Amino acid sequence: MKFLLLFVLMCLVGGVGGGGGALLGGGLGRGGVFAGGFAGGTILVVAAGFLAAKVGWVRPEQRFWTIVGALLGFGAAAIVTLATLSSPIGPAASTLLVGMGATLGALIGLSAHRRLDA
Repeated sequence: MKFLLLFVLMCLVGGVGGGGGALLGGGLGRGGVFAGGFAGGTILVVAAGFLAAKVGWVRPEQRFWTIVGALLGFGAAAIVTLATLSSPIGPAASTLLVGMGATLGALIGLSAHRRLDA
């Protein structure tokens, strides 16, 4: 259940951060839209990783890998979004990559820190 909550949180935060950052950067032109979207999504994804650890959805030792996975997923989502701007489904569906990256990162972090003698 906690991984499902993490998945949904990261999908929402990645989309809101990317979209909100793009809106804020829009006043700076086309480059501002891209830079703002990338910066906004990155900042909120990192903040969501810390929030997920604070509320207990991931353990503190999983936080690093959760954030790394979410950032990799956000990077892939940005590429998919840019490639599918003419479609309404592509950019929205690309946020699923952020949630998948975060969940996979949390699973990697779980196995990487599990004690062998316990």
